[in-house]
Amino acid sequence: MERNHFLLIASVSGMLAVILGAFGAHGLEKLVDAKMLQRFHTGVEYQFYHSLALLLISILYYFIRNKYMAYASYAFLLGMILFSGSLYLYVLTDIKGFVLVTPFGGLSFIIGWGLLAFSAKNGMHSEKI
Repeated sequence: MERNHFLLIASVSGMLAVILGAFGAHGLEKLVDAKMLQRFHTGVEYQFYHSLALLLISILYYFIRNKYMAYASYAFLLGMILFSGSLYLYVLTDIKGFVLVTPFGGLSFIIGWGLLAFSAKNGMHSEKI
């Protein structure tokens, strides 16, 4: 995926995090208890952090271009879908099975940060991705 795709994904994900955060703060608080609201907020928070990470990668991609940088982006995107997405679905549907997916999203985030560190350690390598 090219760097402008990372920027597009980061922008859309960040926008959705703001929208979902506003929904959680102004609409959801009347529908769910405080514990569920906190879970929703955690999903928004992690989505926002990793949207910023994708934005950073889209900028760093000009300087450090290797396959691990791209893999880190994919790991962050997968983490947002699995971690934040499962929390959103659990809070909105109250189906407990969704939280079984959440740890896999967390693992994906961890892998993404590790890949980003590995990418930085290896420096600039022009590789086909």
